[in-house]
Amino acid sequence: MSLTTAEVAKHNTTSSCWIVVNGKVYDVTSYLGQHPGGAAILLRQGGRDATAEFRKIHSLDVLDYLPKGSFLGAMDPAAAAMLGTASSSLLSSPSEPASPVSSSPSPPSSSTPAKAGPPHIAHCVVLSDFEAAAKRALSPEVLSYIASSSNSGLSLQNNLSSWSRVSFRPRILRGVRDVAPRSAILGHASPFPFYATAMGLMGRGHAGNETDFVRGLARRGIHGLISSETSVSMEDIMAALTDEQQKIAAARSKQAGREGGEDDFPPSQLHFQLYVHSKKSITDARIRRAKAAGFRSCWVTVDTPVLGKRTSDRRLQAAKALDLGLDEAAEQAAFGRRSHVAPDILDPGLSWADLEWIKRDWGGPLVLKGVQCAEDARLALKYGCDGILLSNHGGRQAHTAPDALTTLLEIRTYCPEVLGKLEIFVDGGLRDGADVLKAICLGAMAVGVGRPLFYALGTYGSKGVERCVDILSEELAMGMRLLGITSLDEAHSDRVNASRILNDMWRPEKSRL
Repeated sequence: MSLTTAEVAKHNTTSSCWIVVNGKVYDVTSYLGQHPGGAAILLRQGGRDATAEFRKIHSLDVLDYLPKGSFLGAMDPAAAAMLGTASSSLLSSPSEPASPVSSSPSPPSSSTPAKAGPPHIAHCVVLSDFEAAAKRALSPEVLSYIASSSNSGLSLQNNLSSWSRVSFRPRILRGVRDVAPRSAILGHASPFPFYATAMGLMGRGHAGNETDFVRGLARRGIHGLISSETSVSMEDIMAALTDEQQKIAAARSKQAGREGGEDDFPPSQLHFQLYVHSKKSITDARIRRAKAAGFRSCWVTVDTPVLGKRTSDRRLQAAKALDLGLDEAAEQAAFGRRSHVAPDILDPGLSWADLEWIKRDWGGPLVLKGVQCAEDARLALKYGCDGILLSNHGGRQAHTAPDALTTLLEIRTYCPEVLGKLEIFVDGGLRDGADVLKAICLGAMAVGVGRPLFYALGTYGSKGVERCVDILSEELAMGMRLLGITSLDEAHSDRVNASRILNDMWRPEKSRL
């Protein structure tokens, strides 16, 4: 059935709320109480054409999550355009982005001052500069999404401080004119031992979304871990990577007779980060699509049986609901009942036994993302995983969760048998390329970088992504020379002092109270 402009425009209240996306009308009234971003966002779009705002953040796949019967009919595009739009952010998802505006931000104001605009990208000299620039360019909602941490922010604070608790033991007179930081991730060559870790809904930070992000990665050869929850389809993301790599190859081929050079690097590879949906059919479909699209490995997120308490998100959602006079919705938002992710997107029943069918369906390298103790590292090996990512979800899940370096040292101490049998990755809190070497010295294969890259994309687009990688790679190469090594094969545990973390590390004999 074809709906008229006058009919759609009437439905903009809590008792009847319709929105238009891509010329199709949806009744989202019953979904107001379930929308992860809160009812206020949908109500602002009620009776309007929400297409532009929707497409900034979501892929069309998200519409499949609406309650059965939500689709009401089509609408002529010209008629839909007459409805007007409302500037807002239609958000939802559980991914892991980015570094804090503050670990426990103040309650938001309903009026937002105009942004002054970011400084010239030349002022970004260290990774923390991208966060400072983002604060001058991005909205409070976007900053909260990237920066949010769980509870009072202690897990995130531990991530950030953990790197300074390990120090180097440099050697001198080692002949370090030429250094080679090349590495490999699950058998695929990488120019550096770091990669872009999973971050969801990147369209919230920049109109170019994940497609601009992977173009920036491609121009530096960096691997990327792509979230299940993205602003565009996984096929579009892979197509953008392929297109950019073809452009790079064409540019190189024009330079006849050129051999080698500092710009030569192995091609970027994309890996798929999987949230296991409560409906197995949805998880199966995601796995099939990721395989068909060409993702190299599957990283199963195992630290999200439920969503952590994202404090700043709750405050913002409560404030928006109060602005619309939705007192009850505001109270629910403050208790997380409208926070970040629909209830069925995560599966609290996920268990070790499920790895059997996930591994079978994927049929390629499988990594567990979110391992936080030595016992689970041993089990990952037992269940046939190819790698583990030591991570506390960027400090966004468990309160006072261990940082990745602490977990890495725990594994070295209590189940060293997994070293060399599993590829071990770490993420969380890295802000200096030289610190990558600390993780490599302690047995990690590569380090994931999140928030700085998201801030860089949000503020400067793909050019910001490139500069962020350039800063990291320069710091890494300089760190190798100052440590006295020329390749990562020389990055051994005797080149670092981790005694401060070891002194505080969990020990079984101390846990028996």
